[in-house]
Amino acid sequence: MNHSAQPFDTHASADDADRLVHWLIDSVQLEATVFHLGQYCGRWQASTAGRGLGSFHLVLHGECYLHVEGRAPVHLRARDGVFLLRDTPHFLSPNLEPSTDPASALPGPPMQQLGDAAPDATALACGFFHFRSALSTLIADSFPDSLVLRADDPSLQALNALFELILLEPRRDPDAPSPLVARLAELMFFYVIRHVARQQDIATGLLAVASSPEFSPLLDRMMQEPGQDWSTENMARAAHMSRSSFYKHFSEASGQAPAQFLLLLRMKIAAQRLHGGETVERTAGHVGYNSYAAFSRAFHKVMGEHPGTFRRGRGPTRTIEQKTRTGVSHRVF
Repeated sequence: MNHSAQPFDTHASADDADRLVHWLIDSVQLEATVFHLGQYCGRWQASTAGRGLGSFHLVLHGECYLHVEGRAPVHLRARDGVFLLRDTPHFLSPNLEPSTDPASALPGPPMQQLGDAAPDATALACGFFHFRSALSTLIADSFPDSLVLRADDPSLQALNALFELILLEPRRDPDAPSPLVARLAELMFFYVIRHVARQQDIATGLLAVASSPEFSPLLDRMMQEPGQDWSTENMARAAHMSRSSFYKHFSEASGQAPAQFLLLLRMKIAAQRLHGGETVERTAGHVGYNSYAAFSRAFHKVMGEHPGTFRRGRGPTRTIEQKTRTGVSHRVF
């Protein structure tokens, strides 16, 4: 975060919005795990639904269809990707209309290792992810349930390099892919954040506030001076709105009451300073807390651990391994 930057004018420029978007990208704490990396042949179905986690499917070569309950099938081609931010009932298959013939459920060959692309094969990297803090979850709430990335989208051409790196990973057991693939999938998601943040259909959440000409100047000031008295009245005054109008429109944009939004923002800023080596006492004062006990309670509520523990780097590490140990459900027939 650039503390020397000046507050925004009444209407934020595109560069100002990008600066805030980049700060938000830095705020996301994401953990991804890839459980299957291989290719399907014949008739098959694959799904990551039912585990209470976000998930993704990357089409490395071939083509398939994404089927989401209540929606038209989506045709996916090589280098397309799907990010499902919430646990959404869905499955992938090679057919526009999957067969309902009971005989189709007979067991068939399992997912195969990646190799030379067979004419009828579809290669997928499938896995799970979740957001590791309340602020990250708030950012994710700005996104629709599912995001489809298209290989021919000019604004996403950088993703082609990540697909290439995934394909260059050593060929291994499809159920035990290289851990580097998960890190590459995480990088893809950060491109997704920037891509979506630049669209016009952002619903609610931190990205919506950052992209709003009404509220982005206020957000910039709150980021620069988190320890100021940001009561709802003062926020409204800074946004040149009445208290009632501000409360209504800000809550609609952010999905949170102003006081809750301020809490999340302050704790993220505090986490950044603690990570950089700042003392707990100085950090607490910077974000507006004169009481160590009050700051510690607030930090624990948002970040899941006490500030001293967080600073020492010995806090509990949350993992999705237990939830996803059995991997992606898949049937090949």
